Amino acid sequence: MANKIIHFLVHGRREHAEFRLDCSAADMRGVGMPMELDDMEHRLHHLERRVIEEMGDVPEVLHELQIQVESFKKKLESLEHMSWLGLFRTDRDLHLAHTKPPTPQPRAREGLQQVRRRFLHMSSLQLTEDIKEHLKTPLFDNWQWEESELLVLLQVMFNDLDFLALLYIEPDVLHSFLFDVYRHYNDIPFHNFRHCFCVTQMMYSLIWLTDLRTKLPPLDLLVLLTSTLCHDLDHTGYNNAYQINAMTDLALRYNNQSPLENHHCAIAFGILSKPECNILKNLSQQQYRHVRAGLIRCILATDMARHNDILHQFRILHPVFDFTNEEHKEVLMKIMVKVSDISNEARPLAVSEPWMDRLLQEFFNQSDTEKLKGLPVAPFMDRDQVFKPSSQISFIRFVLMPLFTELTKLFPCLEQHILKPVQQALEYYSNMQRAMKQKE
Repeated sequence: MANKIIHFLVHGRREHAEFRLDCSAADMRGVGMPMELDDMEHRLHHLERRVIEEMGDVPEVLHELQIQVESFKKKLESLEHMSWLGLFRTDRDLHLAHTKPPTPQPRAREGLQQVRRRFLHMSSLQLTEDIKEHLKTPLFDNWQWEESELLVLLQVMFNDLDFLALLYIEPDVLHSFLFDVYRHYNDIPFHNFRHCFCVTQMMYSLIWLTDLRTKLPPLDLLVLLTSTLCHDLDHTGYNNAYQINAMTDLALRYNNQSPLENHHCAIAFGILSKPECNILKNLSQQQYRHVRAGLIRCILATDMARHNDILHQFRILHPVFDFTNEEHKEVLMKIMVKVSDISNEARPLAVSEPWMDRLLQEFFNQSDTEKLKGLPVAPFMDRDQVFKPSSQISFIRFVLMPLFTELTKLFPCLEQHILKPVQQALEYYSNMQRAMKQKE
């Protein structure tokens, strides 16, 4: 049986770990992350306290070092396939699994300010035309960019769609709005700021690929881009089923009706209520009401419990679709937000597969908690039942393909950009499943 060897450094010494290619997560339970990174982080905090005591401020170089350490930790934790193998599930993790699920922690103030400084510093820079054009396609690779750079790219999207000029959005207000949106995404495996960026970037791509600027007014395009940007604000990493079954504050507040999506909307309008972040402040009352209704409608549409109803509505309208009909446009906008939200498999495999591993990590965290609390567990989230290829095959075949096919009927130009890549992803996971069965 072939073995897999991983090489790494510990205190400058070259070390390695060896395991079978067919090993299971159970075989790896004893393998964990080295403590050196935690020790380094502790020493950095100690050094920071001393610097503050002696100098009264923290040097920029120390902020940079903190960012680099945190970035390195995240890269280690998201190594391809490691979360799937359970490589980083230590005895300490198993012990913590028997406690109350942790509340998502907001980013440290120092880290936030560092991102803000970088964002503002780069906000006046001009992107090359090649990058701008690449940003308009589903091929864009989010993993190559730091979070502060992603904020700059979001700013570019708002500029390139002429929102600042047409809707009188002030640049400083846009900066504050984008940063406050960033600040309200939690540091969790999947439903984080990077996911928010990917969904928004896919919507931006769809707008350009379908030439939607000639079919919808600027206000509706603003609704599309802003709703994708805000669609998962303050997501906790636990879905609506958990919120309802666990009778959380969100479920009680929204009477079990799309508790997460209603919460995302509330957070979005909380951000917009701040004068320094209100990108809608120069709209007329009628325009504001139109945008507010559109944002609520589109964000609530991302609740998968509404998926079949929305898709059915679109199927009925498609043969007689009319861009001048408000009801038709509203259904189309919900469909486009939904497509953007679950569009990872339309991207290159190197971009999409790490997202699959992150989603499974979030699913497994939830199902572990549900088992401990005696709550119902969905089979597709249970680490003891889920197999990566079969999970994706079902999702692609029964959710993605019908949805993407219907949108492609209205916009045939999207076939090569989103439908064919999803078909290729289905083939990839089908081949993976067959290979796994042959090894059994």
